Amino acid sequence: MTFASTTSNRTYGADRPDDLLAALAATPDDDPRRPALRERTIEAWLPLARHLARRYSGRGVQDEDLTQTAAVGLIKAVDHFDPTRGVDFTGYAIPTVIGEIKRYFRDRTWAVRVPRRLQELRLTITEANSTLTHTLGRSPTVADIASYLNVSEETVLEGLEGARAYRATSLSTPTGVDGVQELGDTLGTTDHDFELVELRVALGPALATLPERERRILSLRFHGNLTQAEIADQIGVSQMHVSRLITRALGKLRGELSEDGPSAARA
Repeated sequence: MTFASTTSNRTYGADRPDDLLAALAATPDDDPRRPALRERTIEAWLPLARHLARRYSGRGVQDEDLTQTAAVGLIKAVDHFDPTRGVDFTGYAIPTVIGEIKRYFRDRTWAVRVPRRLQELRLTITEANSTLTHTLGRSPTVADIASYLNVSEETVLEGLEGARAYRATSLSTPTGVDGVQELGDTLGTTDHDFELVELRVALGPALATLPERERRILSLRFHGNLTQAEIADQIGVSQMHVSRLITRALGKLRGELSEDGPSAARA
């Protein structure tokens, strides 16, 4: 197939990406055939986008998503490329596509939001690690990466620490040999009994301020779990009187335990 530009007598082959770019640049924006030429130009340069996407494969993102992101970058490169500036298209497209991929990693794939500086540092360290592993024939040390990137070892360590936020582990992840226990089962929870510790410590002195009979009634009611009728039989008073004594004793305790109670006043 060929495309004849309305602004040139040349004929451009569909399999010549550079020729398609030249034809696209020479075609006015209002030319009805420009959209089709633009689509063919993008398709012709898609192998470049796929090649760049494969460089970031295996980093926790589906290859299809990487390819689509790279294609978005390629489209931007095709739409904004200006051949009159004397820059080769690949020299313009490669950083545009890679920039789009890096933005995708930065904005979409972090389980916990971290500062952009750390996100970009993590990508830089990952690329350096891959390059140094190939050139050194071994896994690079922190010092190797720091020297390669011309940064301090503390900066590299900060980037590696920030990378831990890249992926999150599900609380439903099985743990242990039998896999019965889940990760969430190993996490501590708030023990609300701690809130009662101070109150229980203060309860002893507060109870000591009550008359013996009232202390006994409260013990039978709340420790012995006896009914008011059963307490009345043991104490030798009416059930109604037991009810009044419990109410009065609890009122005294509230006063003792409150911040503005008698104990606080005496202090």
